[in-house]
Amino acid sequence: MTTPTRAVVLGGGWAGMLTAHVLSRHLESVTVVERDVLPDGPRHRKGQPQAHHVHVLWSSGAGIVERLLPETTDRLLAAGARRIGFQSDLVTLTAWGWQYRFPASAHAMMCTRPLLDWVVRSGILSRGAVRVEQGTEVVELAGDRTRVTGVRVRDTDGGAPRLLEADLVVDATGRASRLGHWLGALGLPGVEQDVVDAGIGYATRMFKAPDGASAAFPAVQVAADPLTRQPGRFGVVYPQEGGRWLVTLTSTRGAPLPAREDEFEAFAKGLRHQVVSDLMSVAEPVGPVFQSHSGANRRLYPERMPQWPEGLLILGDSLAAFNPVYGHGMSSAARAADALDTELARGALTGGGTRQVQRALAAVVDDPWIMAGLNDIQYVNCRNLSSDPRLTGPDIAERLKFSDFVSGKSIRSRQVCEVATQVLSLNAPQKSLGEARFLSLLHSDTTLDELRVPPFRDGELESVGLRPYGAAARGVLG
Repeated sequence: MTTPTRAVVLGGGWAGMLTAHVLSRHLESVTVVERDVLPDGPRHRKGQPQAHHVHVLWSSGAGIVERLLPETTDRLLAAGARRIGFQSDLVTLTAWGWQYRFPASAHAMMCTRPLLDWVVRSGILSRGAVRVEQGTEVVELAGDRTRVTGVRVRDTDGGAPRLLEADLVVDATGRASRLGHWLGALGLPGVEQDVVDAGIGYATRMFKAPDGASAAFPAVQVAADPLTRQPGRFGVVYPQEGGRWLVTLTSTRGAPLPAREDEFEAFAKGLRHQVVSDLMSVAEPVGPVFQSHSGANRRLYPERMPQWPEGLLILGDSLAAFNPVYGHGMSSAARAADALDTELARGALTGGGTRQVQRALAAVVDDPWIMAGLNDIQYVNCRNLSSDPRLTGPDIAERLKFSDFVSGKSIRSRQVCEVATQVLSLNAPQKSLGEARFLSLLHSDTTLDELRVPPFRDGELESVGLRPYGAAARGVLG
């Protein structure tokens, strides 16, 4: 094979569409195979049940999407998405106390997942360079253990399998990927896998925000405290398009997950602070409670395979899926698309090179993988089925101690918070936390007094019909 000209992308979600768009910049023909019939608008679809829960697009991912697909940010904002500055536009109770609302050093786009998908998907498909086969499922990969030459598919409502020939096949089918089965049919062994599973479950309900909740009302987060050695309970209230709030409640293994409306309210009241419950009390529910239990961190290592077929790549949640509470999935997929774009631009696939490109995709997921893993192994009952020495080695206690120190410092120290937020948002590499400048900041940056109440600005709580919890403006800087 010389330069590839035809690609098939398996999966028409966020990762699949961004990948298809990148491929269309370099190849002559790009086809997306999607099992669902994609909605003609920002609506939910059957094959994406997790879309009912909160999603954020960090500025690292949003910047890549904007570069690949100009005007996406403007279209999201015009449709009602909120641009939330971290930490200026949030009220957050961390495991170490209330976070000061320092001036933003990163941001995230907040809106429903269907809106995010629709804006990006419609922007890509309107260009006419990507073809989508909807209502189509994958039967098997074509080729052999040395090279993939396409994929056999069939209509979901029946019919004989048919071959889609391709020089490159990309698995972007997500957590439900059947990659192991497809590789086995080619005579290849399974891919090495690591799992860190804290037993995360999600329960979400949509609310109509009070009339007084302006576009400036902050997002709210109440995190669990793993140091108590009790099952974790989280709660967030995130602004969405259409004057709505999305409330997601989260538990780790050992804590019950609410399924009914009364259980939802009771769970919120049992969080470490009442603010989520209080906000729910002044909002109007506009939908049922949705549950999900797909929160385990899982990473595959195709780059370690002794043999990997040319013409096959995996990315997105098929390659590495993270606990959604950290919001890294969508930005990681955008970063993977960007890495693929870079590799294609320099001709990495000319004459082969699939393994080299897969290594570049693996590098993209390393930082979010280790951040999510380190956080989740602290929860009681977490199942750490990882061979990654950074999550299992003899120095793990020191790693956790340092992580806790940084987190505790960042909530009250502005410059430390700036660096930590850049890392959390994937705008800066995790190695930044080990550089001399940052280590010096940990000791030299001013540490402000501990906050005793949620740092709402003057008038914010009153605007939604609630009384302040204390001195409203304290903790809001810049």
